[in-house]
Amino acid sequence: MTKIIVQKFGGTSVGSVERIDAVADIIADASKTAKIVVVVSAMAGETNKLVNLAKNFSENPDKREFDALVSTGETVSSALLSLALHSKGIKAKSYSASQISMKTTDTYSKAKILDVNSEKILQVIKEETIPIITGFQGVTEDGDITTLGRGGSDTTAVAIAAQIGAERCDIYTDVDGIYTTDPKIVPNAKKLDSITMEEMLELAGQGAKVMQTRAVEFANKYNVPVRVLSSFNEGSGTLITLEEESMENALISGIAFQKDQVKFTLHGVGDIPGTAFKILGPISDAEVEVDVIVQNVSVDGKTDFTFTVPYEDQETVIKIIDSIKDEVKFKQMMVDSDIAKVSLVGVGMRSQAGVASRAFKALSENEVNIQIICTSEIKLTMVIDKNLTDKAVKILHEEFDLEN
Repeated sequence: MTKIIVQKFGGTSVGSVERIDAVADIIADASKTAKIVVVVSAMAGETNKLVNLAKNFSENPDKREFDALVSTGETVSSALLSLALHSKGIKAKSYSASQISMKTTDTYSKAKILDVNSEKILQVIKEETIPIITGFQGVTEDGDITTLGRGGSDTTAVAIAAQIGAERCDIYTDVDGIYTTDPKIVPNAKKLDSITMEEMLELAGQGAKVMQTRAVEFANKYNVPVRVLSSFNEGSGTLITLEEESMENALISGIAFQKDQVKFTLHGVGDIPGTAFKILGPISDAEVEVDVIVQNVSVDGKTDFTFTVPYEDQETVIKIIDSIKDEVKFKQMMVDSDIAKVSLVGVGMRSQAGVASRAFKALSENEVNIQIICTSEIKLTMVIDKNLTDKAVKILHEEFDLEN
């Protein structure tokens, strides 16, 4: 069979009738040399409109009905794009997640993909028809509609690519690739021709918004090459590679940051085995992602336990901590929402020393205080004052000469 390429188009790419028509041209051109499977997001702004409609009735609407509502944006996009292709004489059919049996867990708004009916998709391809599949949504074993979280269409596309054995997954967006950092913060940020899957996973996990973290995890697990490129301008974009190849000499590939973070510190926790699990276990069960975790040296059998979570999960975590305070005794819970995380990522950090000291020196000379430090083989994360985020990113970008 001719090679299969999965193309995913984000909200801005299908944000108007004119944009949908332009996307249809991209698909038509690609279909000349490959079999194409398309995944679409809702038109830009539509999901937010649907969220606001739901909140007219409750700030915390029923999760099942909420997902049923916000998933409809993708249904509109897929049908419109199919119609646009018909107008160009190209056979296409729109499909919802239930029609291709995209089975997920029943964790509404944060569902995880369990299985995809590849036979259905491959059959449509054999019929010389382009399937236009709704991203972001799934269906439980009981037939209820779920959604995969913000950016979930990326995960849909990569999961489908893995399941049908696609040669590559192309993620079309409103930027022409992956940059060393956000060009809105650093105008001379450099577009990368390629980046390793491992680096992209770290960047996505630390706030780079080009791709959803779970999509990169899928791509890494199932060895699906991914290309990120613009649907607005021609170009080769950035290839997320499975091998390090020439990237091994790159000290730092990119800087990611997250401003929507909250730091929790439990002061005076008993330093006994199992305490960390008693705190983080219930938080994990609530599908809350915990990132930076620090436990101080014990003094008189007491310690401080600190961790960060996304801002949207702040109230959930507060309720969980309140519910376990009789079991996990502590003197005080401190919550700080005026923090941000800035992360340096690069495979070159494995073989070249001095990244941390250079970063600390550059920030200290510019009066940026570091509250917490967390490292891995290819990542250095620093928790700082949220108001200093842009300043810190610019300083670090210049320090490591990432514009060149």
